Amino acid sequence: MNQYDVAIIGSGIAGSALASILARHGKRVIVLEAGSHPRFAIGESMILETSEVMRTLAELYSVPELAYFSSENYFGHIGTQHGVKRHFSYLHHSSAQTHDLAKTLQAVIPKQPHGHELHLYRQDVDAFLANTAVSYGATLLQSTPVTQVEFSDDGVTIAAGGQTYQAEYVVDGAGFRSPLAEKFGLRTFDLKTHSRAIFTHVIDLKCVHETGPTRQDYALPFKLSEGTLHHVFEGGWLWVIPFNNHQASTNPLASVGLMLDPRVHPKRDELSAEDEFFDFINHFPTIAAQFESAKAVRPWTRTGRIQYASKQIVGDRWALLGHAAGFVDPLYSKGLYSSFTAVSVLAHLLLSAEGDYSREIFMPLEHKTLAFLRANDRLVANSYKSFSDHKLWQAYSVLWLLGAYTELVKLMSARARSKTRAEYYADTACLELAGGGFENFIELAGQIDGRLERLDLKDAAEVAQWQKQTRTLLHQTDWTPQAFRDVLTGKNHLPRRKLRLGLLKKGGGFLGRGSYRTHFFGRAAAPELVRSFLGERLRYSSLNLRRRARKRRMDAL
Repeated sequence: MNQYDVAIIGSGIAGSALASILARHGKRVIVLEAGSHPRFAIGESMILETSEVMRTLAELYSVPELAYFSSENYFGHIGTQHGVKRHFSYLHHSSAQTHDLAKTLQAVIPKQPHGHELHLYRQDVDAFLANTAVSYGATLLQSTPVTQVEFSDDGVTIAAGGQTYQAEYVVDGAGFRSPLAEKFGLRTFDLKTHSRAIFTHVIDLKCVHETGPTRQDYALPFKLSEGTLHHVFEGGWLWVIPFNNHQASTNPLASVGLMLDPRVHPKRDELSAEDEFFDFINHFPTIAAQFESAKAVRPWTRTGRIQYASKQIVGDRWALLGHAAGFVDPLYSKGLYSSFTAVSVLAHLLLSAEGDYSREIFMPLEHKTLAFLRANDRLVANSYKSFSDHKLWQAYSVLWLLGAYTELVKLMSARARSKTRAEYYADTACLELAGGGFENFIELAGQIDGRLERLDLKDAAEVAQWQKQTRTLLHQTDWTPQAFRDVLTGKNHLPRRKLRLGLLKKGGGFLGRGSYRTHFFGRAAAPELVRSFLGERLRYSSLNLRRRARKRRMDAL
């Protein structure tokens, strides 16, 4: 019988996560996938916000598998095809010059309480989560492209693979080629960010320290290959995401991709994608040296402008999810955070709907999705503008750091303090990708972004004035962590160890004071939050201990 509660188009990471949650809670779910697993995908770099949402989903919906990709401590569950991510690092380059070591930023990811982040080998992740959905009772049909979707007052009829399926609700997670976006004419390209991409997976890619200055020369806590490396320059950036960056790795690949503003760097149609990539990086000696021996293991992909959004995210009996709703640019790896936030909100709405599948009931998803898209678009577009001058980027990077930090604080505090699912969603309804929904951050970011958007980059005096004003604003903000202030004054990394007794200082420290403390922590006291932190640390440390014990047993065989 082809009758279901929810039909999901696409079995990517978001669609499969949603299917797992709904099936786990007794919904009849069918997932219709045009392709098949395993398959190549990018979107491999995890961030703290994404991992925190995945842990929350695992707890709120009793689907532990959703937390497996939130920490290195789960290697025993997911395998060692994935890389470790101990930092976000940025090297700012000038054409025809070797890299200036002073133009470096390493944003260290704390090891405690959960462990370091991961570089996800997506073909394994997506297949794992698709199988997880099946294990909870979802029906997965691969190589079954959807050809038609029709709506009535009673439900949805979907034609796929020569069959028809009935559902109460349909979720479209099929990416840019979303059947519903096409059916309703929803696509819009009116975004601030302009970038195109050239990317692939490679082998034999060197660490920067093998072909250039050492980690000691840079004076960094970690090797650049131990995290996500961004080479940035005027009009673009290049990602390097290795999967072979830890001793237990069983994957020799690295994901690499070049993002360029086509208004600054037009597409070179006379060159192949591979030739254009290497011709471009040859303008930057340090990058060229790193890639000298790299070999692609799959065809290079080259795109036109990749930015798009949707005029509408939900309707009566339907919703767009993940990249079906929109896509900006992977500069800060916010895509997975946006997708899993949408999964979280949509799962809650579907499980609470009580048979009412009207657009009005699902509007919280639309508000959240569009807010995340707008915030990411502005953040990335202004970052591209700041890449034109290292001093601009150095100042603007602190706004990015502050926005990510406050977002994470709000997420973690909400999970620790919420007693019910409804309380959690009420507490996080204010989130808009960065800043934790804190009005003071929104005001600060508005001032900095607004001035940058009006800035004439050819006017040296105006550029210098923006830098001075931005540094002053960030320094004067009493809830800017000292580590971020140090970046403003030239330090090239965040501290490796972030825990210290001063963070518990009454009337300040980590909890802050006044409106900041009220917004992020409510009535929670320091001892309550310390207990929560220590509980998380104990739980994840035990995972790590079991992983090490398992490795010792395997080594002894």
